[in-house]
Amino acid sequence: MNRRHFVKLSGTAAAGLIFSRLTTYANEAHLINAPDKVWANANGQWFPLIYSNGIFSYQNINVKFKEEEKAISVMVSSPGLALSAVKLSWKYENNHKLNLLGDKWERSYGDLKWTKNTVANNNPWYLLINDEHSTFCFGVKTGASAFCAWSLKQNDLELHIDTQSGGNGVNLGSRELKAAEIVTMKNKPGESRFTTAQRFCSLMCPVTRLPKKPVYGINDWYFAYGNNSADLIKKITSLLTELAPDTDNRPFSVIDAGWATYSPFLPGDGGFMDDFSRPNDKFKDMAIMADDIKKLGMQPGLWTRVLCAKHDDPKTLLLPTIPGRDDPKQPILDPTIPENTERIKRTIALYRQWGYNLVKHDYTTYDLMGKWGFQMNDGLTAPGWNFQNNTKTTAEVMNELYSAIRSAAGDMYIIGCNTVSHLSAGVFELNRIGDDTSGKEWERTRKMGVNTLGFRIVQHNSFYATDADCVGLTNDIPWDKNKQWLQLLAESGTPLFISPQPDALGKLQKQAIKLAYSQAAKVQPIGEPLDWETNSQPAKWKLNGREVNFNW
Repeated sequence: MNRRHFVKLSGTAAAGLIFSRLTTYANEAHLINAPDKVWANANGQWFPLIYSNGIFSYQNINVKFKEEEKAISVMVSSPGLALSAVKLSWKYENNHKLNLLGDKWERSYGDLKWTKNTVANNNPWYLLINDEHSTFCFGVKTGASAFCAWSLKQNDLELHIDTQSGGNGVNLGSRELKAAEIVTMKNKPGESRFTTAQRFCSLMCPVTRLPKKPVYGINDWYFAYGNNSADLIKKITSLLTELAPDTDNRPFSVIDAGWATYSPFLPGDGGFMDDFSRPNDKFKDMAIMADDIKKLGMQPGLWTRVLCAKHDDPKTLLLPTIPGRDDPKQPILDPTIPENTERIKRTIALYRQWGYNLVKHDYTTYDLMGKWGFQMNDGLTAPGWNFQNNTKTTAEVMNELYSAIRSAAGDMYIIGCNTVSHLSAGVFELNRIGDDTSGKEWERTRKMGVNTLGFRIVQHNSFYATDADCVGLTNDIPWDKNKQWLQLLAESGTPLFISPQPDALGKLQKQAIKLAYSQAAKVQPIGEPLDWETNSQPAKWKLNGREVNFNW
């Protein structure tokens, strides 16, 4: 391989971004070759690796690159040292007229946007670079065995590959780790940034698992906020089932947090519960609950938090205490312990036995890492801890956890919430792509909902069905705002869930919901944000072939 000077950002308008070719496939070209420099991090120190005979090496740390049909695999071995990270660097020339867009580790937090800049630090999973003439995409395939982030420096394009096991380096032993598969893409002539991004998402996730039919329905969280009951669920299901179209695709009634057995240390806390295999007295029998929802004309769904430990679980089953995961009332299971994995699989399988058609699992990223995605810029987790099995990277641990949930679910749909987006892609049918909207504050829905849909809808039907979260239909949110959010979700082709406060359902609201459900129940073109290049909360959309303007 000729590994020199193959990435160049040119200032000439005709050339745009110029890359040397490694190989061609399907009328596309690899836009990237082996890096100019490679570093490795072990024991808290960075070491430059020396290139010789196709391998970058330092002591017994080796990094090499394997050409695949549509990707470049990064192969890493470190039999003698606990490996924390690998960094790859390519030289480039900067034309100072760039528009940049990256992704987020898990959910987004109202913070996605195209930026006009010459540098971009720590962009998880992929980075799109537009020079006002062409768009070039750099990313890694979904399901990677390490956490990967792209940075554009003053003179370098960098890929940081985090191989930690928790907060310590991974002990790979004698095995070679395929840490990531690098993929690249350039826009086609006349192609918009949006369409290029959609194609790139399909390249990053070659195998997608999607719902057989569009998913829509209700969820109680944004008016009940954990204070739910069997009677309340039946009430809202009855109110909205008559608004759904008379088709073979019935809506879902998703029971959110608050149904399981409470911890004796946290009585009444619906977010952290003691036993997600047993209901509390407000619900009594979850199989009967599922059957009641079906009789009312909806499909039953259920929220769960798979890594909650019971209050009396032995410490040998738990993850160690770290900042963000240090509340003794909220113990967390270590998923690398087989006994815990089997418990999680039994619980997920139990929901299927009860008769649920959809399960929404939550908190896995926070419970494992002790941080939300927006807190990870200075590190994915606190340093100095590891899983009981420290021979696997954190990404591998998450991949195996998600695989266990998937296998136990059978034909139930799975919604990941607070899951690592790039690792849940191709595994779960749906993913909550943004932080919580609200039934209390419109500003939060506008920030979290509109932003995440505007910038992650390019992933819809390529990674999973993108769930931008609920319409919190309550008396606290102005109807003229919620009506617009309802319309956007209903016509975007993405999942639509409504949290309907019963006394907020007037004639106008019911009419709007009936129309929205008739749209959301059928396959539609994917909505396109027409002003996403300049507006972080896109207000101009292409929906079903027409332009729609919203006043957020």
